[in-house]
Amino acid sequence: MNRFYCTCSVILNSFLKLFAFTAILLGSVKTFADIPVEEKQALIAIYESTNGFDWETTWDLEEPVTNWYGVTIKNNSVVKLNLFHNNLSGILPITIGDLKNLTELNLAFNQLTGELPSQIFDLKKLTILKLEMNRLKGSLPETIGNLSKLTELSIFNNFLTGPIPKAIGSLKQLKILNLSSNNFKGEIPASLGNLENLESLGLFENSLEGNMPSELGQLFKLKELVLANNKLKGAIPKEVGQLALLEVFQIQNNGFDSFEDFNSLKSNTNLVFDFDKNKINTSPKFKDINSINTRMADTKFEDEIEKEN
Repeated sequence: MNRFYCTCSVILNSFLKLFAFTAILLGSVKTFADIPVEEKQALIAIYESTNGFDWETTWDLEEPVTNWYGVTIKNNSVVKLNLFHNNLSGILPITIGDLKNLTELNLAFNQLTGELPSQIFDLKKLTILKLEMNRLKGSLPETIGNLSKLTELSIFNNFLTGPIPKAIGSLKQLKILNLSSNNFKGEIPASLGNLENLESLGLFENSLEGNMPSELGQLFKLKELVLANNKLKGAIPKEVGQLALLEVFQIQNNGFDSFEDFNSLKSNTNLVFDFDKNKINTSPKFKDINSINTRMADTKFEDEIEKEN
């Protein structure tokens, strides 16, 4: 009899251990598939605030978050949200700030309105922020300097106003900065000259005034400089002539009146150069430029091309 009880005890202990191991395993699988409650609620808030029922590709909220269109999850957290050209309309909720591990946010080519929630500038892990081609209004706060990991900031074609924040100059990782086709006012901040990795700067079609900062001549990796359709004036700084990698330089429809200090520009590439010939008595002459072409600012962007294809 004792032997029988002993055998039963061993079997029972083995079963309990197996049950505990299975529970731990299932729990681990569940944890891997889940995200924090506040992150899921933040996504649902975005869905509800931007008329998710009318999205081009919508979400089934009964499905796991891993199945939601445009959501990328890594290590149990939302790291990317790409709802490009997906018919979002309405305002962004403040709970977007709960997506604290977000590295990429692409809500471009939609119909978003209202002001950007301040919480979006607390997403300190963002490397890409694309909000172009919406109907956003308000101004950009100096807290944009919190986004120190940004490599791309694109908010062109909205209704943003106010000055360009000086704090953008602290975003040392930026390669692409496009604030074109808004209503930014004031002078171009000299702090933009600190963006040592910048390759493309677009400030086209705003209400910017004053002189072109000589500090832009410090952007030695710059390939595109588009300042057309503003209220800029004065001479082109000689420092800009140091930008040997420059391929696109568009400054038409401004009040620039002198290229005297700009003839030193040296480049080994063709330079797309648009300026107001009727406002300049003597056109610039470059010794080392292969050719000079002119064109209007290109508003066709990669995301739009990919969507069409």
